[in-house]
Parts: sequence; structure tokens; C-alpha cells
Amino acid sequence: MDCLRAEAYVLDQLRQHLSPTLFYHGLHHTLDVVEQALALAAAEGITDTDVITLLRTAALYHDSGFLTTYQGHEAAGCALVRQVLPDFGYTTPQIELIEELIMATRMPQSPGSRQLARILCDADLDYLGRPDFWPISQTLFEELTVRGLMPNEMAWLQLQVEFLSTHRYWTPSATIRREAQKQARLAEVQKRLTR
Repeated sequence: MDCLRAEAYVLDQLRQHLSPTLFYHGLHHTLDVVEQALALAAAEGITDTDVITLLRTAALYHDSGFLTTYQGHEAAGCALVRQVLPDFGYTTPQIELIEELIMATRMPQSPGSRQLARILCDADLDYLGRPDFWPISQTLFEELTVRGLMPNEMAWLQLQVEFLSTHRYWTPSATIRREAQKQARLAEVQKRLTR
């Protein structure tokens, strides 16, 4: 598999064709998810280079469906994977695994017992337990607002409380790294909501 060409292809597509109103789901988010997925894989003890390559490819393509649609972007990303990855030497089983990883990130997340799916899900929502939670969550609020999917800030804060309260990290490494800070962010959101 020629992962470098597969990577160059999707990064070029995302740079050229993503909507400028994807304030959250832009190229910066994809690159962050790749970085966090690789860090989590290392923390979880994954050393097989082919496995890491497949995880990296899944992370790079996980939101590529936004090139064509907002709702159901995971399935659209899987269609893109099926279309282009054979040209880069990916086998059918490798492509099916990448599709499975992408679909695991659909909300509500459902990675099952597959470690790579759990890693990708945790990487996708890593920011929930980070110091940059507030500016990142603001970009998601703006992205949803511009699409008419979020009526106001009060509704957004209520959604945040519900989401943070029910969200879980799937890997031990993400739980150790991010859970305590995520709980702190939840408390901050609840405090803003009562103001």
C-alpha cells in the first residue's frame, strides 16, 4: 500500500474542496485526529507498522465525506475510500477495516471491541479533555449555527452538558490522559448554563 500517495490525495482534496464554513470539521481537525490517533496507538503499545499505517489512513479519511455531504459524511467517506484506495495498493480487507474504523466514529460512537476503532473514536473527541476545549467547541457551535442546526448559545450549552455527561473514552490511555479534564470542562459548562 502506498500510504504516502493516499495521504497526499486526501489532504489535497480537503485543502481544495472543503466548505470554508466547516469551522470545526476542517483540515485542522483531520490533522489533529491523526496526531492524537498515533499518540494513542503508541500509548496503547501498538508497534506494527502496517497496523499503524491503516489507523493513520482511517484518521486521514475519517471526515473526508464532508467533501460531498454534511449529514451521513461517514458513509460518504467510506465510499471515497472504496473508490480511491485500490489505486494506492490497498487490499479489500484493508479497505474494509478502514471503513469499519470510519463508521465507528459516527455519533453516537460505537467502536465495539476493536482496539483501532476505540483509538480512532478517542482521537476524534480528544479535545473534550484538553485545555483548548473552549475555542474548539466554539468552532463547532459556529459550524452548526451557520447550517441552522443550533438555535442559540443556551441550546448549545445544554447539548454540551448532555454530550459531556454521556461521553466516554474507550481506551485506558485516553481515559488517563483526558477524563479528569473532561469532567472539569463539564463543570464549567454547567456553571455557564446556570448564569
